[in-house]
Amino acid sequence: MLSRTERAARARAAADRLGPGVDGVILGWVDNAGVHRVKAVPVEQLAHAAEWGVGAAPCFDAFLVDDSMAPTASPVGDLRLVPDLSVLTGLAAQPGWAWAPADRYGQDGEPHPGCQRLFAGRMAAEAARRGLEVRAGIEVEWVLVDGAGAGPAYGMRRLIGLSDYLRDLLRALREQGLTVLQIHPEYAVGQFEVSLAPAGPVAAADTALLVRHTVQAVSVRHGLDASFAPAVTVGGVGNGGHLHLSLWRGGRNLGAGGPGRYGLTAEGEAFLAGVLAELPALLALGAPSVASYLRLVPGRWSGPYRCWGRENREAALRLIPGSTPEQANAEVKCFDAAANPYLMIGGVLAAGFAGIDRGLRLPPEVCGDPADSGYAERLPAELAAAAAAFKASDLLREALGEQLHSAVLAVREAEVGRFAGREPEEVIAATRLRW
Repeated sequence: MLSRTERAARARAAADRLGPGVDGVILGWVDNAGVHRVKAVPVEQLAHAAEWGVGAAPCFDAFLVDDSMAPTASPVGDLRLVPDLSVLTGLAAQPGWAWAPADRYGQDGEPHPGCQRLFAGRMAAEAARRGLEVRAGIEVEWVLVDGAGAGPAYGMRRLIGLSDYLRDLLRALREQGLTVLQIHPEYAVGQFEVSLAPAGPVAAADTALLVRHTVQAVSVRHGLDASFAPAVTVGGVGNGGHLHLSLWRGGRNLGAGGPGRYGLTAEGEAFLAGVLAELPALLALGAPSVASYLRLVPGRWSGPYRCWGRENREAALRLIPGSTPEQANAEVKCFDAAANPYLMIGGVLAAGFAGIDRGLRLPPEVCGDPADSGYAERLPAELAAAAAAFKASDLLREALGEQLHSAVLAVREAEVGRFAGREPEEVIAATRLRW
């Protein structure tokens, strides 16, 4: 980490680059319930914030989705939010504002063991230590909850009706330096999806947050309200947060050109097998809400089965060979937009590295509907089961560290208790506008 003096100097230079039109800087982080939390400073205070951090109580590690707290919450102590100035971005849809993700440190300047973004950074560093490059991307899906966006799934009628809105979104993302690969109407009424160019693990999580902030801001400017919740209507398909990733060594994609199935190399297959083996526990990171399990049901292409398949959209792990070796990647489909992206990506990397170390191999492929296979295992159908698998995972406990693992588990168990006995309508009403 840079010294305080170096951080302050970089912040002054960064503020100058933002120009005179920016008045405030948002410092953002994501809690263990997947909720985006913020503090903000006037731009003239950015150097002080970078040098000394901005105070944020450690009790946020115990916050639930509805702003109640797990029993582990304490009113004692303080942490410091330190902005990552390399990601500082002027917000095109929020004139006068800029945003930067923040890492959390103790008052002594030491990394906070419960910081989710620093955890993802440790996993990215572990990839580099192994000589691996990880390219990742998170699909962003949302639903306009005020009735806008009627029309058929993937339909031109829906795009025409909101063409000005989507154009403004594309412009804002472009002005913020983001590369959009696709944008289109999705399956549910009022649902859309945007995909961005892949990036490193931490950068991919940062990008997903920035895209969601931008979607929300553009929506507000158009008199609309966007929900990223995994369940928006009872019986609906909900919003996924699918994770795409590929593993590279020496400029070569380990998911292509190898001797294994569909061109997998042994190392690439072992990584994916490690992810598949750990999926029940990983759901506590990637499908972290009681509402997640209203989405993760068979027949909706949400990936509710612990299996893999080439271009199989009902399998939790979808292999995408791509048109060229560079495009080959794998998609984890069972994750949703309630996830803290840093926890999700970091956990997947930890599981994949364990698969490599153990020399794992993928089980038989499921080529059709997993429900008809006779052997595809159903993933946990409720948060309590995923939390139990997470609690029992020594692999994830070691990777996250005892403090972060315990904090995540406390939030999951507290939310299970808080929503016990609630009908789906009640769960959706309580969570629809939290993400």
